[in-house]
Amino acid sequence: MGNADVVIGVVGIDHRHIYGMLSGMLDAGARCKKWWTEGEPQTLQGFEKRFDTVPRAADRRELFEDPEINLILIAAPPHQRADLAIEAMEHGKDVMLDKPGCISFAELERIKAVVERTGQIWSVDFSERFEVPASIKALELVRGGEIGEVVQTLAVGPHRLNRATRPDWFFDSALYGGILGDIGTHQIDQFLTFTGSQDAEIVAASVGNFANPNDENFQDFGEILLRSDIARGYARLDWYTPDALPNWGDGRLMILGTEGYIELRKYVDIEGRPGTDHLFIVNNKRSDYIDCSGIPLTYFKDLATDVRERTETALTFSHAYTVTRLALEAQQFAERNASGK
Repeated sequence: MGNADVVIGVVGIDHRHIYGMLSGMLDAGARCKKWWTEGEPQTLQGFEKRFDTVPRAADRRELFEDPEINLILIAAPPHQRADLAIEAMEHGKDVMLDKPGCISFAELERIKAVVERTGQIWSVDFSERFEVPASIKALELVRGGEIGEVVQTLAVGPHRLNRATRPDWFFDSALYGGILGDIGTHQIDQFLTFTGSQDAEIVAASVGNFANPNDENFQDFGEILLRSDIARGYARLDWYTPDALPNWGDGRLMILGTEGYIELRKYVDIEGRPGTDHLFIVNNKRSDYIDCSGIPLTYFKDLATDVRERTETALTFSHAYTVTRLALEAQQFAERNASGK
């Protein structure tokens, strides 16, 4: 059996991450049979242009009840993702979701119960790791002992607001999960992965809205301080990317080890080398730059294998669950602090 045996249905295309999610699976050899979304989100034109040979279903139940479809991709608004994923798994489908996979503790526990009962795959595409070749190379170097034992990660996740392209739910934390519950999942995923930590504690967290005062329920800044039994981590998130930057954000990750360090300039090297996926490594033997743009991605191919063989090579449920729980805890911590409770 090959990856063509993985047949995809897409439910919800409201976030542009669906482009990378579906493209990644198609590049891995899977086949998309149908897609459905509610209404006409702003992503619709781009989706139809990229995937013009895939028909649109009139009702999402067509996808859930199609016996040939075995993987559902979900990029609906965040507050709808848990229910859609549960519905898909109840119909015997594996699911891959845009982050966040859910936005409340109650949803997460419902998901856990369904996964345990059905044995279906619940996977979240943490794209700042899975879709970044420099991250793949960095993990190889870390696991190869190039910088000794990792003791800290320092992550910055700036994003461009692009207000004109954002739907109403994007500005309501009750619908998207808050800045830490949403894009904070990326940084928590990276902390656990690069430090080799199984779990962590939220030492401190804060959120704020400093540049968008007319959007009362929006958060444009957030930060998290993490601690595990073997490492520490700090992450800063914001929606302040200025217009002059040639892409959506100058995302960086610094990995500190006992014998060296690595810095990733994922999407841009300001006034430096062109392109994306720049990696710098310094240890006791070398100080090097590595162009990682040609490093192959592995998540999508591994997920296709997992769907076929019922394995957990792309992402374990335990890891996805822990990342999501910690992001929810960080969001809760920050909001309690802000309210004085």
